[in-house]
Amino acid sequence: MSHRLLVIGGDAAGMGAASSARRHGADFEIVALEQGLYTSYSACGIPYVVSGDVWALDELVVRTPQQFRDQLRIDVRTGHRAMAIDLDRRTVEVRNLAQDRTYTLGFDLLHLATGARPRRPPIPGIDGPSVYGVQTLDDAARLLAAIKAGQCEQVVVVGGGYIGLELAEAFVKRQAAVTVVERADEVMGTLDPDMGAAVGVAMRHHGITLYTGEAVIAIEDGAVVTTERSIPADLVILGLGVQPNSELAGDAGIALGVAGAIAVDRHQRTSVEGIWAAGDCCQTRSVVTGEAVYVALGTVANKQARVAGINIAGGYATFAGVAGTAITKLCSLEVGRTGLSEREATKAGFEFVVAKIDSTTRAGYYPGAGSITVKLLAERGSGRILGGQVVGNEGTAKRIDVLATAVTAGMTAEDLVYLDLSYAPPFSPLWDPVQQAARRALSSAEDRR
Repeated sequence: MSHRLLVIGGDAAGMGAASSARRHGADFEIVALEQGLYTSYSACGIPYVVSGDVWALDELVVRTPQQFRDQLRIDVRTGHRAMAIDLDRRTVEVRNLAQDRTYTLGFDLLHLATGARPRRPPIPGIDGPSVYGVQTLDDAARLLAAIKAGQCEQVVVVGGGYIGLELAEAFVKRQAAVTVVERADEVMGTLDPDMGAAVGVAMRHHGITLYTGEAVIAIEDGAVVTTERSIPADLVILGLGVQPNSELAGDAGIALGVAGAIAVDRHQRTSVEGIWAAGDCCQTRSVVTGEAVYVALGTVANKQARVAGINIAGGYATFAGVAGTAITKLCSLEVGRTGLSEREATKAGFEFVVAKIDSTTRAGYYPGAGSITVKLLAERGSGRILGGQVVGNEGTAKRIDVLATAVTAGMTAEDLVYLDLSYAPPFSPLWDPVQQAARRALSSAEDRR
């Protein structure tokens, strides 16, 4: 039996795997290295601390380093950065940041959970003191310190993806003047443009200044400069997505895959025997196309971590892949997506029909019924559901879970039409909006035969 598992990375993908290994019978030593101060936290909750909906960063911490030590016998070392991996010697060069010294730590088994970092394109000034990428609790702590210092009257968010929108909402709640700059023609690039346009309308309705089709070319002291204008800014938030922290693995000779992420198999094994990876640093697989994809989501990280931990402990587990399901909200607007967009389906070589309906979240006569738009993609011929998107008022977002189930199970539009979903006027119309869209898709598919 190997005697030491070394885990690099102390958030969900790292500590989840370490905990899973321990719970599934691993009786060897486990050491976890984390360069920051926190372990096992919900980074997805950061925007809600910034907005004030959640009162403190500590509320996002699931388990502290000391709790890991006491409850699971995991030697967690915060403030320790892994600098290099020597595969031949099975060692890692470690930097103790507090003591400013370097030492070597051996391992028998290694798990990589190095996460991701906000994208920072080569724009002049992007590393300036007023620019914040928010990926970790340490990042969030720095941002909150700036807010406390009163530096948030005018906020510019660069990028209109999930984190960009969530932080834009957070600063609206703080009564800041918020501007979002998006290089594409519409925000929310994981949606189709017609659905992204609806999000843009809602952003402007809630007082956010939105500039689309503009690229940021420089960040100066007190301003963000685009191809069209100069925008005053006390704070600049990066919402351009993330890139995997895979250099440590790549430099050691571990194979990298799509988007430069660490290549793993269904067991979360890397190309090197005895080394696993999970979370935002590694790739996964699309359940629709079967191809390798890069999806940086907390849900994926936790599931991959569980699989890796079971296998590290000598058990057997596989991770089937993802549909790419995600939801968010912007004030009163809820947004969700799963499976393939039109662009992705076309790129993957599918022929498909598109169905799009406007409906209500409750029976139309019931008080509080809000609007909802559902868009479905179904494969031409087979009718298999390839993807779906929803945009609307309260009660919209979690409907994407029905579509995610349909995508993952390989259900057809006809299967979805006759699925025995619940009904009562306070919750949906008689025909739920996802089934209305499925009926439209089924009708379109039949018309094309």
